[in-house]
Amino acid sequence: MSTLFARTPTPDPSATVTVEPPLEQAQSACESGATVCTWVADTTGSSTFGLWAETLYRTPLRILIVLLAGWALRSLIHRAIGKVEAAVVEGDQTMTGLSRRMARAAGMLDASPLAQERRVQRARTIGSVLRSLTTFLIWSVAALMVLAELGINIAPLLASAGIAGVALGFGAQSLVKDFLSGLFMILEDQYGVGDVVDLGDATGTVEAVGLRATRLRAVDGTVWYVPNGQVTRVGNQSQGWARAVLDVSVPYGESLAKATAVLTEVGERIYADPDWSQVIMEEPQVWGVEAMSAEAVVLRLVVKTKPLEQWRTARELRLRIRNAFAEAGIENPYPHQNIIVKDAGAGKALPDQADAGRDADVKTPPHGEAKVSREYAGDEEKPH
Repeated sequence: MSTLFARTPTPDPSATVTVEPPLEQAQSACESGATVCTWVADTTGSSTFGLWAETLYRTPLRILIVLLAGWALRSLIHRAIGKVEAAVVEGDQTMTGLSRRMARAAGMLDASPLAQERRVQRARTIGSVLRSLTTFLIWSVAALMVLAELGINIAPLLASAGIAGVALGFGAQSLVKDFLSGLFMILEDQYGVGDVVDLGDATGTVEAVGLRATRLRAVDGTVWYVPNGQVTRVGNQSQGWARAVLDVSVPYGESLAKATAVLTEVGERIYADPDWSQVIMEEPQVWGVEAMSAEAVVLRLVVKTKPLEQWRTARELRLRIRNAFAEAGIENPYPHQNIIVKDAGAGKALPDQADAGRDADVKTPPHGEAKVSREYAGDEEKPH
């Protein structure tokens, strides 16, 4: 039998694909009198059939072991990630040991009720990313091991993969940038699903956060897909707490102290309202005069609310302030209009001037121009 299975010449090692390792192992087994090789060779009368039978018997078994080991390792890691994720979502009461320390290090355990929803979003997002990464790494290693078992020299493949990686790094810089930006956005918890964010060119509610792009839904229903690498700034309007800011205009003829007292009373009433006590976090404050325009003085009222409740609170406050001003007799500021009539003639009276009951205050400036100043409140004209 030893003459039948003489060692064949060693193939050229520079070849990328070769069957040398499995055949050498099978030849060694056949030379040592392996059962499968000997039985097939004696039955068929062909040493080649015996050699290939031994090769097929050994290689598929090892490949199967590699695949089963990869599947088992992936399942164990995914199960561990799922347990940590579930514990973070449910709270730290069920956490012990390593799980608690990992969650606290990631900043996922916050005792405040406002952080609960954020914790759930972040835990699920990070869990999904970790499962994807572990799946990719495990099956990549398993694929290389299977190729080695098939007798394929993986060293040239790894070298080629390195060269291809460098080429892809230059050719797909935007994709790499998107991936890295998305990874840091998720790890830093800049925003999550359900947040209302301003990403510069697009503003809306986050519907999905991926490693390459973020999907937003604008208030008009438009869906925006924003590559993570193009996000240069993030304005999160729903993280932690929010603030409703109302600028209320008060006419110059009204008392600012009276208007401030009315605004303060409106804020106290809505803060004491049971329907709004769970929404408003702090008592509303009147910061005072914010600006002065040609028609009115602007007072600013601010209210600290729960995330995403600032707009609903602002609408309710506007309605209450409008009714409170009407009850207190504070008028809304009305616009002014200045009319300049060209070539009216110096010293000439306008037709409106002839009627003493008219409300126009006519001034005759030099150079033949007549200036008429009127103020309007609704459809009525008021004297200036």
